[in-house]
Order: sequence, then structure tokens, then C-alpha cells
Amino acid sequence: MNRDLTNQDLFKALVEKSSLKLDIFDNTLQALRLFKQQIENLNQEYLRQGQAPTSGRSIAFSNKYRSDYEIELQFGGDILLFLMHTNIFEFSRDHDVRRTSYIRNDPNRSYSGVINIYNFLADSFKYNRVNDIGYLIGRVFINKDNHYFIEGKRELGFLYNDFGQNVMNAEAAMTIVKAAILYTINFDLLTPPYEEVKIVSVNNILNTLDEFSLRTGKRIGFQFNPDQAPAEE
Repeated sequence: MNRDLTNQDLFKALVEKSSLKLDIFDNTLQALRLFKQQIENLNQEYLRQGQAPTSGRSIAFSNKYRSDYEIELQFGGDILLFLMHTNIFEFSRDHDVRRTSYIRNDPNRSYSGVINIYNFLADSFKYNRVNDIGYLIGRVFINKDNHYFIEGKRELGFLYNDFGQNVMNAEAAMTIVKAAILYTINFDLLTPPYEEVKIVSVNNILNTLDEFSLRTGKRIGFQFNPDQAPAEE
């Protein structure tokens, strides 16, 4: 600890860091509101164009809000949850983004708010299958400059990894929402290995299929690994 640190220096450091984090929080919350707005726009467009006119079936496309920091979007048999974390984070020293000139020129740009995007099966919520699992398909980082960076799978991770150039606005929010939906549509439910489900207890049967200890998810044993190239300089 610096013994020459004055109260004025201490309070200045507190105010500067707190102000930085509050600015980032505001940018992140505004980004979540942009996602909400664009999801509502897609919902209205879906209703105008009609639901699956070739099949005559009614295919779900709807959204709702559990809190100020959570958006739920359901389409078909899937749900996407956009969850904003209320805290501010800094990229670790070994993260690729820390090696970019954008961050080296201003280390405060490394502090970011986070919006996580999870994919769940709609039936997991409908039937209260509490053992089912969801998957993190992407997380959006927003910094003090209102720039964003995405770690994610396929469509999300490959397209949006230039932190120094990507500015969060309505157009960017719509592009991200569409990419998340497209990835989810193509992220299919796989049959679990036979050996994992060949034995079932009487208790499982008596407590109905919804309470199986075996979890349902799109990838049994799947772990999230970002499919992305290193961040650009």
C-alpha cells in the first residue's frame, strides 16, 4: 500500500472507477433494451407475414420479460434467454482481446458489461423439467465506448469479434438477434447414448417422465467452447 496516498487521491480513484462502471452499466442496459425493441419488431413482422402458411400449423413466436434484465424469446420449440449481468467485468490478461491495439491504447476499454444468450427447450419450461439444461450460445460484451464484442458459437462468434469497430445500435442488435435465432434453429436435439438411458428406476416411472434424473438438452455432455477466430487488431 502506498503510504503517501492522500484521502483526496483515494476518493478520486473511487469516483473515477465507479463512474466508469456506471457508464458501462448504462450502455449495457441500453443494449438490452435494443435487443428487446428488435425482438418486438421481429414478433410484429412474424404476425404480419402469417405463421407457417404452407403447413397451416401455428408456430410459436413470442416474447416476454421476467425482469428488467431478462428477455425471453420463444420460437418453435426453442427459447432464447437474454440475461444481463448487473456487474461489470474486465477481460483477463490472457484473453485475446487484451492483445489488440484497441485495448492497449486505452486499458479502460477492457471493462465491459455482459449479456448472456442461453438456449433452452421450450418444453423444459412448459413441463417444469427442472433437470433439463440450457446452453450458452453467446455472450455480448459492451464497454464504455458502446462498442461490443461477442464470444459465441458459429454465426455469433465469427461475425462480431472486432471490438474496436463494432458499435452497439439498433441495426447491430437486430443482426445479433437474427444470428442467435438462426444458430438455434440449426442446433438440433440429439438422441442420448443408449447406455445412458437403458435402465430406469421404479421411482422414475412413478414420478412421471418429467422428473427423470436424466437431463434433456440439445447436446448431452456438451460443453461450451467459443467457435471464433482471435480478435482482430
